[in-house]
Amino acid sequence: MLIKEYFKVTGDIKNILVIQLGDIGDVVWATPTLWAVKETYPQANVSVLLRDGFGCLLEADPSIYKIFEVKSTQGNLLLDVVDQVRLIKKLRQERFDLVFDLRSGDRGAIMARLTGAAIRGSLYYAAVPFWRNWLFTHLLIGLPTPKERILGAAEQSLLIVRGFGITGKTSVPKLWVSDQVMVRVYELLAECDMKHAVSDPSNRWITVNPFSRWPYKEWAEDKWVSIINWLWHEFHIAAAIVGNKGEAARAVELVNKCNGTVYNLAGKTTLAELAGALSMSSFHLGVDSAAPHIAAAVGTPTLTIYGPSDWRDWAPVGDKHRVVVSNMDCVPCYKKGCNGSERSICLQTLEVKTVQDVIREMLEKR
Repeated sequence: MLIKEYFKVTGDIKNILVIQLGDIGDVVWATPTLWAVKETYPQANVSVLLRDGFGCLLEADPSIYKIFEVKSTQGNLLLDVVDQVRLIKKLRQERFDLVFDLRSGDRGAIMARLTGAAIRGSLYYAAVPFWRNWLFTHLLIGLPTPKERILGAAEQSLLIVRGFGITGKTSVPKLWVSDQVMVRVYELLAECDMKHAVSDPSNRWITVNPFSRWPYKEWAEDKWVSIINWLWHEFHIAAAIVGNKGEAARAVELVNKCNGTVYNLAGKTTLAELAGALSMSSFHLGVDSAAPHIAAAVGTPTLTIYGPSDWRDWAPVGDKHRVVVSNMDCVPCYKKGCNGSERSICLQTLEVKTVQDVIREMLEKR
């Protein structure tokens, strides 16, 4: 069923599933949508289906009933089938009345259909396999284009549920961090010789994420070394490097090249623990990756360096968040590097002083 206008889902809605199989940033930006669904159906249990390992980010969210994850078995077909069957069985046992898929992928659509929910909603996508759209009972089509550009990615999922008569009070993401996670964060900081940095409020430190899963989004390592050293010698601000396990070795190399006070948390935290650590830092500095989204969602000011991707779609919104973008005419080009190189000239030519000037402004304001 294609719908062009608002379609209010009525009836006895007791169980709702929201599917978001995107990256970490997508999960963070989807939080306003989850609250909007819960506000519209306060009597219902609202659960989420996410990619493997992302669920801990939302465990403390009071609006969420249950969290399900699509497990990754790293190419083992038999284990993958077994895990998927188990997951489908769990989802069907919930007897969902209503399911929303917030993305255009095949897997989310298949999972939505396999839940057995009577009402399954999503956007209509033309540039997908034809059978993907058939897996839903209601598809939103022909959405009006806003007169003014709306900053931030929350709108990408909010517009889907709005088409079903669901309105929310905010489009600003927020993450909760449990007391249990914070206890573990304090333990971790002590293990990384940062105990004195958090015991005295006068000891300022920031989190830095120089890494991205996409090389074309990264800034040169020597420039990060310059920034980290400058922060320590100019302002006596220590840096804590954050990143995933795959970036841990690069983080060690970066730390070894710095002569200021710098700590290494890369590869040592879960996503929930990362959120806790980010919530304690004075501000977060990094490239376009998951960390700025998490930092902003726990209330930490951010400064994010953007290359070919459009900061207007993804950067945290609000006065305490800043971006640094090259002044090249081609930015944003939305390409994965210049001429297929996976390296972006706009970032390679971005000067250290440009970033330092913005950092200085942020410190003076604070």
